[in-house]
Amino acid sequence: MKHLSDMKVAFVHDWLTVYAGAERVLEAMLDLYPNADMFALCDFLDEDNRAFIKNKKVHTSFIQNLPYAKTKYRNYLSLMPLAIEQFDLSKYDLIISSSHAVSKGVITGPDQLHICMCYSPMRYAWDLTHQYLNESNLHKGLKNWIVRYMLHRLRLWDHRTSCGVDNFIAISDFIARRIHKTYGRESTIIYPPVDTNAFKLSFEKEDFYLTASRMVPYKKIDLIVEAFSNMPDKKLIVIGEGPDFNKIEAKAGANVTLLGYQPFNVLKDHMQRAKAFVFAAEEDFGIIPIEAQACGTPVIAYGKGGALETIIADKTGVFFYSQDKDAIIQAVQKFEGFGSFDCNTIHNNALRFSAERFKTEFKDFVEKTMNTHYSKVNYKKENQLEKI
Repeated sequence: MKHLSDMKVAFVHDWLTVYAGAERVLEAMLDLYPNADMFALCDFLDEDNRAFIKNKKVHTSFIQNLPYAKTKYRNYLSLMPLAIEQFDLSKYDLIISSSHAVSKGVITGPDQLHICMCYSPMRYAWDLTHQYLNESNLHKGLKNWIVRYMLHRLRLWDHRTSCGVDNFIAISDFIARRIHKTYGRESTIIYPPVDTNAFKLSFEKEDFYLTASRMVPYKKIDLIVEAFSNMPDKKLIVIGEGPDFNKIEAKAGANVTLLGYQPFNVLKDHMQRAKAFVFAAEEDFGIIPIEAQACGTPVIAYGKGGALETIIADKTGVFFYSQDKDAIIQAVQKFEGFGSFDCNTIHNNALRFSAERFKTEFKDFVEKTMNTHYSKVNYKKENQLEKI
């Protein structure tokens, strides 16, 4: 049996356009397998933003060369299943798909091992279909029925191709349940890596609350701003930009300060000094609440999704269970009723999600799975030879 170091490894990522949560996970996996080859539907990373993939050459699909693909690649969603199936991975022993869309649909053979690092089954094709249609103004008319039919076909393909994955890794228990609901498959939970070393524990907290996010509808920054605008005695600082910035700014009271985009050192400084970090999104995992906790800063969070696994109720933060301004107001009042939280406890909780922990767990899982898989393959081959 080949040693893992002698095996050819390929990573398949959905698309490479930004450095965000999924790309942080990809970076950590590539640290473990630096000689692996890289595949993606399209690669539009700037030359200055390629270090996290080790400046590798990326094998791309025909979507790379379609009109306006650099900015409108999502418009080619209906072609992505066809595109991902065109990659010839037959020479690789281990294929790791890094998937929140279609990359897990690559074609592999029975002697190859396919592990899927699943950030989520396609949300817009499954349980969040109706929310997606409403937020995209596709809930009525001819376009509505065209998109509904496309998503129906996509669901059939997505479920079928789940059979080609040997082992699923889920980024949270929340996603493990979604994988089971969608594909009927079990998965192993390995929490994503968070660079907790980049955030310094601070015991000195000041009298302001903080939230930070890209300003898009599902992040619910507007609800946080509305809630604090109704609490004029409490100060809120908002960091981030996005398409909803102007709409959110119009809702801000005098006690709410919107700073727009800020560099990392400014974000980190505010995280270290904030009384609490406020988080209203339903996330599959959610990195930023962990970064806040790494600073020793408690989190006031929506109690659904990954936050329930990364925040300890009444020890490292407080939950609210409805995405509305009144629930946020009540959570802030509950938070202030506690008096103070232990910064060391909060910081230590964040360390459970360190990058070092991820790499150890992921490497151990791959090696154990590889050994099991190829022991079975070799056993069957030996039995066939004996019969001959």
